[in-house]
Parts: sequence; C-alpha cells; structure tokens
Amino acid sequence: MNFYDITLTISNTLITWPTDPTVSIQKTRLISKGNSCNVSELKFGSHCGTHIDAPYHFEEDGIKIDQIPLDCLIGSATVFDIKNKEKIDLEDIKTLQFKNKKRVIFKTINSTYWKLSEFKKDFVYITKEAAEYLVDCNVKVVGIDYLSVEKFGSKCADTHHTLLRNGIVVIEGLDLSNVKAGNYELIALPLKIKDGDGSPARVILRKTP
Repeated sequence: MNFYDITLTISNTLITWPTDPTVSIQKTRLISKGNSCNVSELKFGSHCGTHIDAPYHFEEDGIKIDQIPLDCLIGSATVFDIKNKEKIDLEDIKTLQFKNKKRVIFKTINSTYWKLSEFKKDFVYITKEAAEYLVDCNVKVVGIDYLSVEKFGSKCADTHHTLLRNGIVVIEGLDLSNVKAGNYELIALPLKIKDGDGSPARVILRKTP
C-alpha cells in the first residue's frame, strides 16, 4: 500500500497564522533528569499546522469539530494540481471533473512554501466564485496546502462563509510536496474537542487504483 502522510509536524518552529498562538512544546518531566517518565506540555491554537475547520469556525449555528461524522473525513478523495500561482478561481476548476467526488484536495505552489522559515502572505487561496461552484457540485470536503482557503487580509471571509455555511468541511495546512494528482483514500482525524471550532489533525492519503 502507498501511504502519504500529508501532515505538518507540530514543533516550536512550525509556521503559524500571524494572529494565532505560536506553538510551545516544553518537556516538564525527563527521565534524563531523574524523573520516572517523559512528559510534555503542549500549547498551540485550534488551527495549528494541518488542521480541520468545523463549520462552527465561521458560522454560529454550524456543527462543531466533535460533531463532524467520521464518514465525512474518511473515504475517497481526489487531488487536483492547480497551476495558477495567485489563486484558485472559477476558471481554474470549472473544467475539472467533480461528479461524484465528495472530497477534493487542491495542490498548488503553496506546498513549496513549507520550506520557508516565515509565513508567506501571498499564498494561493480559493476565491468566493470557486467556492460557490464547489457548493453547486455537492462537494463535502475541501483541502488546500496552506493555512487558509481565504486570501490573506480578507475582511469578509467570503470563501470560508460560502463553504462552511453549506456544511463543507475545510482541511487546511496540508503538505502535498510528495503527492501527485489522482485518486486516493483520505483519512483525516481531528482531536475530539468538545464544541471545538477546529483542531489539528493527522491526515493521510492512500493511493487507490
């Protein structure tokens, strides 16, 4: 089986959204210092690294992270390679085949940005018009390879609202560096946080025929 771990490693040097908490992982107990075991204290935001946005993230009445059905986050998915280096617009996706595809993942130049040491503001995002088209195509999960589907600096969050208010689950912060376009099985499991707006997740793709 061909498994691809498309999850960013959570560490103190992980790039985070500028207004989000930074990652802090501290050892509180160490065998090397005479303790009986190794224990760490973890501090990071709910949208740290590779993470899942529950509809509740932007919609007050949207379902929360612990309410997302597992069959939404596990199943067939298609990775599409988008060449546009600025945005994913309607023109970029309207010729793609979304029929019977509930889970779509967009690979862009963003995946090369994980090599950078600082947050990149001009990452490839999804436009409102493209988001509306995805809704019309009855997509249920949308994934992208940077920390947001939204254009950096957007004040109205149209893309998030369009997707989340229609019950589409968003997976952000994917590392698709070693993944080619094609069909896969997706396994995306967030932490089960009560009433959570989002959660870091371990996200795996398994290549299918």
